[in-house]
Amino acid sequence: QVQLVESGVGLVQPGGSPILSCPASGFTWDYYAIGWFRQSPGKEREGVPCISSSDGYIYYKDSVKGRFTISRDNANNAVYLQMKSLKPEDTGVYFCAARGGMTAVQHMCIMPYVLGIDYWGKGTLVTVSS
Repeated sequence: QVQLVESGVGLVQPGGSPILSCPASGFTWDYYAIGWFRQSPGKEREGVPCISSSDGYIYYKDSVKGRFTISRDNANNAVYLQMKSLKPEDTGVYFCAARGGMTAVQHMCIMPYVLGIDYWGKGTLVTVSS
């Protein structure tokens, strides 16, 4: 059974620096590109950063560059999202997702529903508010 389980952080103050984690199981981790997606109220789900399966290539959405860092632990089948300098507009449900095969991570982040995502987590809510 495939599982992607995002950690919860809940309410965070502006400027905060939480870390999201997503351990995974049930599929061959090394062969999958992994992404963190965000769905903000009233908006479509969007890729925030996505990381390739093997060569370490990373794509970041412009609005999070320099503030968010994605990393993957291939020994423990987990992906992390370090978030810094959080803003209210970072509020949303954060999902981790996996896509196997040859994946251009930029395309995975920008057009996930066109490209197709193999597995989604259930998401965790991050609310940035004072």
